[in-house]
Amino acid sequence: MSIIDAERSREAKYKLHVIDCDIHPAMTSWQEIHPYLEKRWIDHLTVYGSHLRHAFSEALSHPRMSPDAARIDAYPEEGGPPGSSLDLMRKQHLDPNGVETGMLIPLRWNPGSQRNLDFGVALTRAMNIWQVERWVTQEPRLRASVLVAQEDTVGAVAEIDARGGDKNFTQILILPRTDEPIGRRRYWPIFEAAVRNNLPITIHVGGTGGHPSTAGGWSSYYMEEHHMVAQAMQGALASLVFEGVFERFPKLRVVIMEGGLGWIPSFMARMDKHWNRLRSEVPQVKRPPSEYVREHVWFTTQPMEEPGSAAALLDLFDRIGWDRLLFATDYPHWDFDDPRTAFKANLSEAQRHQLLYGNARIFYGFDA
Repeated sequence: MSIIDAERSREAKYKLHVIDCDIHPAMTSWQEIHPYLEKRWIDHLTVYGSHLRHAFSEALSHPRMSPDAARIDAYPEEGGPPGSSLDLMRKQHLDPNGVETGMLIPLRWNPGSQRNLDFGVALTRAMNIWQVERWVTQEPRLRASVLVAQEDTVGAVAEIDARGGDKNFTQILILPRTDEPIGRRRYWPIFEAAVRNNLPITIHVGGTGGHPSTAGGWSSYYMEEHHMVAQAMQGALASLVFEGVFERFPKLRVVIMEGGLGWIPSFMARMDKHWNRLRSEVPQVKRPPSEYVREHVWFTTQPMEEPGSAAALLDLFDRIGWDRLLFATDYPHWDFDDPRTAFKANLSEAQRHQLLYGNARIFYGFDA
């Protein structure tokens, strides 16, 4: 018996009911979305290709620790990248892990960061249709995210309004490495459309805005870059708060996805401290920043924190708020969080159910 099998045997007494808020599907190739693209854009791909707002064409600034940032066992036998096989996703993740609902977060082709904005808008439209036809209609446990070309707010709003009444979509996906800080007014029409369509904004790590991942430039090592996700989320959260986004859109809901958890309590406390002393600079922020965060922002659990003691982890959950935590696995990436072993603490059945299932069911409005 493997270590994983032994661990799952010990945990077998817990019947899993899971809502996974972060599953990454992939296309086998560009040809998979050709049916949803106009001929103009198929020709564009053939002649010019895809180019992101980045220092390196068709590449990230630093290679991932493993190809595609994926688990080695997630490559389909028939070929294709991890996340491209629905059958393998069912066999490896949905069925054994009790996933009753899974949110699709397509990242691999990065439509929101295309240099050619018109192509980006066309690509988001095609990939939104692809999510439904390729995944959701074939697997009723899956839900799609509305992809938008976030630097073209007119195109983004049109796509949000087009998908807003479709129950196959649960949220709007934005990547934090935008051209400008995400709270700036150029992005406000996207937030307005989100509220109008009763869809939360999900900010998932990633994007290629052309800016380095650190204030001092590009990192030397993958390990450095991997830790910059928290920094990107801190910047996004501060921008949303201090630009007055939550005051302007009191019904806006935001999910910070895959940004870690350990920094959140101290970051809220520091924002409150500075606001108490410098609030005259930001009259649009009428209340302590932590109040906006606690009312408008939720956080996914992956990558799960693993402090030295269970008490420290439970204290972290207490300080963030148990009801603000949404479970995520990040399948099929290498730092996947198994719902049986992700929380290194003795949780009551009620606590476990709340984290794995209950919070997301309430947040997304799924029926019990």
